[in-house]
Amino acid sequence: MGAQKEVNLQIQGMTCAACANRIEKGLKKVEGVADANVNFALERSKISYDPSITDLKKFEEKIQSLGYQVVKEKAEFNVTGMTCAACANKIEKKLNRLSGVSTANVNFALESASVEYDPNEVTIEEMKESIKKLGYQLDEKSDKGTESVDHREKEIKKQQVKFIASAILSLPLLWAMVSHFEFTSFIWLPEVFMNPWFQLALATPVQFIIGGQFYVGAYKALRNKSANMDVLVALGTSAAYFYSLYLTIQSLGGHGHMVELYFETSAVLITLILLGKLFEVKAKGRSSEAIKKLMGLQAKNATVVREGTEMVIPIAEVLVGDVVYVKPGEKVPVDGEIVEGQSALDESMLTGESIPVDKTIGDHVIGSTINKNGFLKIKATKVGKDTALAQIIKVVEEAQGSKAPIQRLADNISGVFVPIVVGISIVTFVIWYTLVAPGDFAEALEKLIAVLVIACPCALGLATPTSIMAGSGRSAEFGILFKGGEHLEQTHRLDTIILDKTGTVTNGAPKLTDVSTDWNEAELLKLVGAAEKQSEHPLAEAIVEGIQELNIQLGKSESFEAIPGHGVQATVDGRLLHIGTRRLMKKENIQVPEKSLDQMVSFEKTGKTAMLVAVDHQYAGLVAVADTIKETSKDAIARLKEMGLDVVMITGDNQQTADAIAKEVGIEHTIAEVLPEGKAEEVKKLQAKGRKVAMVGDGINDAPALATADIGMAIGTGTDVAMEAADITLIRGDLNSIADAIMMSKKTIRNIRQNLFWAFAYNSAGVPIAALGFLAPWLAGAAMAFSSVSVVLNALRLQRVKLKA
Repeated sequence: MGAQKEVNLQIQGMTCAACANRIEKGLKKVEGVADANVNFALERSKISYDPSITDLKKFEEKIQSLGYQVVKEKAEFNVTGMTCAACANKIEKKLNRLSGVSTANVNFALESASVEYDPNEVTIEEMKESIKKLGYQLDEKSDKGTESVDHREKEIKKQQVKFIASAILSLPLLWAMVSHFEFTSFIWLPEVFMNPWFQLALATPVQFIIGGQFYVGAYKALRNKSANMDVLVALGTSAAYFYSLYLTIQSLGGHGHMVELYFETSAVLITLILLGKLFEVKAKGRSSEAIKKLMGLQAKNATVVREGTEMVIPIAEVLVGDVVYVKPGEKVPVDGEIVEGQSALDESMLTGESIPVDKTIGDHVIGSTINKNGFLKIKATKVGKDTALAQIIKVVEEAQGSKAPIQRLADNISGVFVPIVVGISIVTFVIWYTLVAPGDFAEALEKLIAVLVIACPCALGLATPTSIMAGSGRSAEFGILFKGGEHLEQTHRLDTIILDKTGTVTNGAPKLTDVSTDWNEAELLKLVGAAEKQSEHPLAEAIVEGIQELNIQLGKSESFEAIPGHGVQATVDGRLLHIGTRRLMKKENIQVPEKSLDQMVSFEKTGKTAMLVAVDHQYAGLVAVADTIKETSKDAIARLKEMGLDVVMITGDNQQTADAIAKEVGIEHTIAEVLPEGKAEEVKKLQAKGRKVAMVGDGINDAPALATADIGMAIGTGTDVAMEAADITLIRGDLNSIADAIMMSKKTIRNIRQNLFWAFAYNSAGVPIAALGFLAPWLAGAAMAFSSVSVVLNALRLQRVKLKA
């Protein structure tokens, strides 16, 4: 091995020392790793490796394949100074080359950068400095949503002022040019408009003050040995301006007014390019409309009680633990729990469902939902950036700022396009000057300018990010959160959907239905309730809730251990309990009577989940719970099958229960009695057959499978860990969201392909047309501006997509 390097990674998801041991073994198998130590207590790994053989990305992929997550620092920046996709490409490459940077995405359309990095190896200041040397500026985002909107508004005003000033100065020049055509000879032309010095006076501020940005951008690009749109614009307009200046100086020799001046070409080109940029900025602002809408949902103030005094304070000043008063018709200001009152809440902003949901004491409420008719007192549990809405805004912004793999093609082409176009323009000039119109410098120059201007790669740079912005924004309005552009792209390729049963196909809110025991029933339930109270599993919660409804006092739990895929073991009131599956009883050598096993089978055939209970290693009884199927599950699964997708249900329950539920919702293929880690293995088996697999789940035990699948979809009503591991969060908890997500992916990818096709076709056709002399420079400028605007407008069609009724 070569020179060794060390890196420390923070790891999320480890639950015991065995997890740390598993990760350590996995890392040591990565080629180029000399040693790896994983500390469970600190949740960190220290890796020694040869950087010439492997890198951070390989370690992250390995850890993720084992079902865990690498926690990285993430910085979000506004980027100033970019003029086209080539600029974004250059900044992105520079950031990705920095030691310690895992991934960097620069979005030209949003003028933003997102960087994942290791703070031990690189700092934010070092990133800023490296980009400053390229001639651009990185500014950290603070108040992300508001800042983004303000920045866009300022940019629109700036472009408006520039365009208006340029248009006023260019109008007399355009007037003079138009008057030269035979069919417009009737137009009156003021004598002064033909004066070369008057034209020079109008064109100079347009060229160097208003158009100065193009010279600055071109200089920065050339200084860094690259080329961008500014180079093309600066070359084209400068050629026209300085040639006209030369002819103007020549006029001092006594020549009259000279019609061959090209001041109008440079000035009108700059004006049209600025108009295109103005349209572009406005359209890009519309494509991030989803963020503005989400921000508009947030409450501005909250009524709280502090030290016995009721006061209205800004939402930013609410603290966790504050009791908030919410009157009828008001927005709930924070996420919290109702401590007094009952009401119906309109949660349509979050779920898309228009029917209000009844809430009472103990129920959880989401900030920005609307209180319809009752007075509520709510204890704040999440405030500020931790609220559900703030997290949604964050996910949408990150998705809009991310880059889809399909964009790489456009980025690669944009990076080499400008030098090629400059070469073509020079060849065009030489051919016209020597062959087509020998000795006619003005004619050849005009063709050179037209080629330079028509070939601007802006449309290519905007083709993908604008569609991603519009598609992910519209999806968010439907309650579908894509975590990145790559997931939005990959979703349309899915052919297999794996559904977790509990909480996904079913409501995940089962009820205690049956108790069978030769014991005193109340005594047994007292022990069972105390044991299950320690578990977070939905079935355990159902048992405890059912027992409490019978007014049975629970015993005292002294120890508890969850045995994944088997059940639980606990000590209650000094007695050892085992509650769970046949496998648990077999594992503990507990004999279960045949009639109890038959009864268990009978329950399972009707879709109930039955659990065996043993006390002090002696069989004591049987409890059964039944989960209800979501109202929309059957129709949603039928819709997925209509789309040509294979639907599989996976569960830790026994085969009979799984089959009963599957039959009811129309699923033919079930995988039952699967341990949590086994779910990820089942995903891998399908992937090994060439399937593109989506895993849909809601629990902690689904996290490894969600991370392993090609696309992980977390039901938004589930756990935070599941949503963290997933690529898509379905806020509504409705399986129809799966089909909606696939539909939005397909529409977005189709839109991107349309944009790329027309951008490629435009440049492929435009350059030869200009080279052959069929485009005047000012027409080329107008066509270039239109191409960028048309790409953005096409992307905006995604904002009008409607869900299937």
